Amino acid sequence: MVRTSPDQQQHTPFLSRPGVRRLIPFVLITAIALVFIFENHEDVEIRLLIPTVTMPLWGALLIAWALGMLACVVTARRRRKRHAKPPNV
Repeated sequence: MVRTSPDQQQHTPFLSRPGVRRLIPFVLITAIALVFIFENHEDVEIRLLIPTVTMPLWGALLIAWALGMLACVVTARRRRKRHAKPPNV
């Protein structure tokens, strides 16, 4: 039996760390989404408010995916700030 001093941290297995457990689904979904995005090669016409743009479908999907990721980051950051504990006075 190995004894550890209070100064040493206990070893936590890599896959059971909370940060890693949250990251695994993100990595899997991102990989699947990117495969789907880059498999679509044909050109499509996209109507923005007034102009009509012709571009590859993978470009439009990639832009939509990036905007979704940006929205998630902004939302998570705002939620973290709102639910932060006030400092003890």
